[in-house]
Amino acid sequence: GINAEYGKQWYQRRVREAVVSTQSTGNTTFYSLHLSSMNLALLQGSADIVANGLYFVTFNQDATSLAVGTSTGYKLFTLNGHDRFDQTYEFTGEDVCIVERLFSSSLIAMVSLSAPRKLKVCHFKKGTEICNYCYPNTILGVKLNRARLLVVLEEILYIHNIKDMKVLHTIRDTPPNPKGIIALSINSDNSYLAYPGSGQIGEVQVFDTLNLDAVTMIPAHDAPLAALSFNSSGSLLATASEKGTVIRIFSIPSGNKVYELRRGVKRCAAIYSLSFSPDDKYLSASSNTETIHIFRLDSSSPPENPRRWRRRWTRRWGSPS
Repeated sequence: GINAEYGKQWYQRRVREAVVSTQSTGNTTFYSLHLSSMNLALLQGSADIVANGLYFVTFNQDATSLAVGTSTGYKLFTLNGHDRFDQTYEFTGEDVCIVERLFSSSLIAMVSLSAPRKLKVCHFKKGTEICNYCYPNTILGVKLNRARLLVVLEEILYIHNIKDMKVLHTIRDTPPNPKGIIALSINSDNSYLAYPGSGQIGEVQVFDTLNLDAVTMIPAHDAPLAALSFNSSGSLLATASEKGTVIRIFSIPSGNKVYELRRGVKRCAAIYSLSFSPDDKYLSASSNTETIHIFRLDSSSPPENPRRWRRRWTRRWGSPS
């Protein structure tokens, strides 16, 4: 396991290059959260993050709410319009490094730096703790939909029933996943889980969390995986590798490739996030190149070259590395 200071450095690294952005393409608006690499081997602390006390930032499943974990607790914001966030709740008393909200409900899953192996599930409006679970190693990520709650460790995945929080299934001895790369469909009827199937190449394992069965293995890339993302219905899965030049989209559950999108040819990039638009007509990708790529997904014609938005990093976040 890792102690609190080790975990603190990792979570600080995780949000060091975080930026929340909104982009409009035609009638489609993306609400994208772009996080830096979550590599446990790269644990250099960041003075700006230490000063600001920011550990974690994420949208909820339908991008109507933003959760922010800090050195003193967490805050929840509601998205109003394209560029306005109103704070709706604040909790103080713990150094929160992971906080996930279930859609717009009162259910919160949170992990603190002082107890990085412990998951708390709370009703934030009542101010009560519903339950808590302890795991054998540091929690790298938590994902939720209306049927399942997933807890990610480096080599183990725990699948909980969201209704009573009982552990339904454990996937053990997964390939080492120090970045916590994982995707869970937000559609509880197609509650698919995707996670790396190899540490050397970009294999994706797809698992049905409702029926608790393996679905398929997708040989997505030659290089190890860097990012995974389902569309809102759970019928498409986007993947990117550590090379970062090609993004592929696969049909789920068949695993058939339906799109191959080129982010670049000569310049490799670290892909931080992938995000489908709600209507599945576009895919966004963020990377360490200070650009956001927007790809049009049109089944009747080859994908267009991406439009790109450049967002300069502010002094608060520092330059990407």
